[in-house]
Amino acid sequence: MDIKLTLSFNEEVINKAKKFAAERNISLSRLTELLLTKAVTSNTYSIDDFPVADWVNMVSEPDGEYHRKRNTSQKLKKEFYSK
Repeated sequence: MDIKLTLSFNEEVINKAKKFAAERNISLSRLTELLLTKAVTSNTYSIDDFPVADWVNMVSEPDGEYHRKRNTSQKLKKEFYSK
């Protein structure tokens, strides 16, 4: 399920991130999602331990696959209440 999220960043960081993403032919949303996915699935406990090289390689691969799973509100509600 895709969820819209509003974040605030330094303007210079955003401009650099947009350029970085555009050079790799991906959206800034996809780049952010990949970074967050890497952060929550790795065994890092500090920002200093974050494996930057891995995500750079992941987002720079041109043939990566991106799968989205669409859920209905009824299915999400049922899943929420079942937990």
